[in-house]
Amino acid sequence: MHPILVSLLLGLTAAAANVFGGAIIVQRHWERAYLKYFMALGAGFMLATALVEMVPASLELRGRGAGFLVLLGYLIIHFFEHTVTPHFHFGEETHKDEFVHAHKGYSVLIGLIIHTFFDGIAIASGFIVSEWLGWVIFTAVFLHKIPEGFTVASVMLASGRSRGIAWGASVILGAATLAGVMVMALFRHQVAFGLPLSAGVTIYVAASDLIPEVNKEPGVRMALIVFVGVAFLFVLDSFFHVH
Repeated sequence: MHPILVSLLLGLTAAAANVFGGAIIVQRHWERAYLKYFMALGAGFMLATALVEMVPASLELRGRGAGFLVLLGYLIIHFFEHTVTPHFHFGEETHKDEFVHAHKGYSVLIGLIIHTFFDGIAIASGFIVSEWLGWVIFTAVFLHKIPEGFTVASVMLASGRSRGIAWGASVILGAATLAGVMVMALFRHQVAFGLPLSAGVTIYVAASDLIPEVNKEPGVRMALIVFVGVAFLFVLDSFFHVH
């Protein structure tokens, strides 16, 4: 199967995970505790994927210039998630007083749209470079997609939006993921830019968004799950990656 077609199908799968995450918060009776484990596992796997797989592949494609693009990707997400939107964190938003003005909920949505757009860029870039890299990046993206949808829906509810709008926001995130895949498919010859930029985004989401949420949990269980996520990448590399 053509790598672009695979990217589109997996982009659609990742988008569906966004929508599912939004449905969790809208349908209150669904269990939410497992999202913490997704975040911890995803944080470890994403960080390992970015540093062990995406950054080295970016350096091979673009040389030392890849380092600047990785940094740029990191700073882009920092700007939108924590400068444009000062009150931002993954997980359920319970501080409704922080979202008295509805526009704050939409500013969080904008930040996450930028982030999910680069998720799509990452998936397509990976498959353009190699099947192995594409599957590893997809796995890293998929692990945090449900918490993403959960986050944006909870923020919308906290800012006074209806359940329908809250769920619709998670659908928009899914659409942004697909848009990223399609843009990279159209500009596949620019993968030397797309891969390092998305590597920087992946590092940011893992280290600056997910890890702080994991660290809020008492005890060592959640911290150890981060290491399980890291180990998961190396297990996959040992058994499935043809060097």
